Amino acid sequence: MTEPSRVPDDGWRARARIGVVVPHADVGPESEMQALAPRDVVIHGSRVHFGAMRAGGEMDPKIPHAPVRAFVEPPHVDTAVDLLAAAPLDVIALGFTSSAYVLGAAGEKDLFDRLGEHARGLPITGTTRAAVAGFAALGARRIAVVNPPWFDDELSGLGADYFAEHGLDVVQHGPCGLPSDQKLITPGALSDWIRTAVARAEPDAVLVAGNGIRAVGVIDALERDCDFAVLTANQVLLWHSLHLAGAGHVLPEITDYGRLFTVTPT
Repeated sequence: MTEPSRVPDDGWRARARIGVVVPHADVGPESEMQALAPRDVVIHGSRVHFGAMRAGGEMDPKIPHAPVRAFVEPPHVDTAVDLLAAAPLDVIALGFTSSAYVLGAAGEKDLFDRLGEHARGLPITGTTRAAVAGFAALGARRIAVVNPPWFDDELSGLGADYFAEHGLDVVQHGPCGLPSDQKLITPGALSDWIRTAVARAEPDAVLVAGNGIRAVGVIDALERDCDFAVLTANQVLLWHSLHLAGAGHVLPEITDYGRLFTVTPT
């Protein structure tokens, strides 16, 4: 009797499918979220033009604020959410950080209320609201925010204000002192900078903000060596998305990417 042939994985079976809206020239959110996710959790991207990025992911050393605000204005981001929601997904995520800084907590709520009208009933989250949920789940009150080098001091200050509006004590914030070029930032350099510049503030948790900064590779070693939790933009976005998708049961399978994956939203 002939043994039945084994059917190779064809990618159609998934425990969760996450749709993520990203800037047109940024591969960071999809790359990092897929690297963290178990094999049968699949990331599907939708792209929106971001006026501060050029082909190949090139940016100015400091991004202007007008394109940040424009990224989340209708109609393009609304259309991206609407098109993602037409697919058989479980949750939609906005892979963009700086818009929440510019809008503030109230403006961000208005944004998600508007985008929710295009999400066809799917839950929707974003980086900063996921980070707030992550801090709460970890019991972290004193936080440090490490922003990408392409955020200027004013944008970083707006980010500190955003988290303060959510009742968090921002003990340190600012753009990290690394080259303002996605391709030149490595996990080793970012980790060394955080150890030198942030650890002395003694935060309960550190957020490496900005979905376009290469960051998930620093989490495990920093948490082992330093007395704080480490959150990064794409890590916390995946964590919150999985919970909203009803797929929290897969979290124990995600190892080496921080204690965040051992807690649930409160």
